Amino acid sequence: MVETDFNLGQYLTGGVEKIVREAVRATLSDPRESAFLARFALASREASRRRARAEEQGEHIPPFLIASITSACNLHCAGCYARHNQACTDEAPVQQLTGEDWAQIFAEARDLGISFILLAGGEPLLRQDVLEAAEKVPEILFPVFTNGTLLKEELLRLFDRRRNLVPILSIEGRQEKTDERRGTGVYRWVRTAMERLYNNHLIYGASVTVTTSNLDEVTGDAFLEDLRISGCKAVIYVEFVPVTEDSRELAPGDEEREILRQRLNLIREQYPDMVFISFPGDEKSSGGCLAAGRGFFHISSHGSAEPCPFSPYSDINVKDTSLREALRSPLFHALQERDVLLEEHSGGCVLFERKETVEALLAETQSAAVLS
Repeated sequence: MVETDFNLGQYLTGGVEKIVREAVRATLSDPRESAFLARFALASREASRRRARAEEQGEHIPPFLIASITSACNLHCAGCYARHNQACTDEAPVQQLTGEDWAQIFAEARDLGISFILLAGGEPLLRQDVLEAAEKVPEILFPVFTNGTLLKEELLRLFDRRRNLVPILSIEGRQEKTDERRGTGVYRWVRTAMERLYNNHLIYGASVTVTTSNLDEVTGDAFLEDLRISGCKAVIYVEFVPVTEDSRELAPGDEEREILRQRLNLIREQYPDMVFISFPGDEKSSGGCLAAGRGFFHISSHGSAEPCPFSPYSDINVKDTSLREALRSPLFHALQERDVLLEEHSGGCVLFERKETVEALLAETQSAAVLS
């Protein structure tokens, strides 16, 4: 069990404001980008006030939402949790949320005070209709987590038109590590995408899945300096979640997490013009897992409100109700009240490791709903 006197509200509010401050500083050389981020900073503060007012009335609104806007993907990455969970396929099923559905979700998220919506998939660049819906909500920053292989000219124009869409390109280190996990030739595609974004003066970031195999490389000077001179402004480190027993050795343990934490402290000093975020980071110091509405929650491509992408369990669908009502999910409340989110674990995600517990709580909440 995690023991902490941590104030979650202060941490989340401060974290959002810190990200914005660092992003503004990281883009001072680009007046257009800085102007957008300055306006977004004002919107973020207003969103923070809305969340605070809701908290005073007994309603907790998280600042982050993860939206898997499609289940289709053009790659077959080794160890992909989405394919393992059957949440990712070569072609999208017909029952996915429409662009209009997502537009309504984004508008309601803005009204609730949600500041960041991470667009994921599958491969989100396959849903240009959803990206166009997102661009119309400038009060929210939309990091777009993409494999970088589908960045065509029309999408470059879209990213240029509205700066609240920020491409985050997946990369696993240098060529050998990236192609080993994502497929031969993918590293070259990602580097080409980075070059096109840089040449078009567009801010972008990198998402790095951290494993015991690539930790030294992706936190090393050679890799980070290469990203910096290529125009990358943010690096998001995501701990690898093992989906099979034979891949468990790749998941960072306590020792690797401590190494990453220490290196991040140095990296942030060494690269002040870039933003570095670690997810889930040191859960012991952040009061436990932030999923299930504590700090964020997940909407799947077909509308299920889920604790997080690694835990695809749901008792409510946003097609049938509001986003506000989805946050009142009995499953979310059970996970919070039973302290499942505070439990110790060895992999990158406590809910993935405790999936039997999550399944039992889901069955319990569904039975209670039937009886009521």
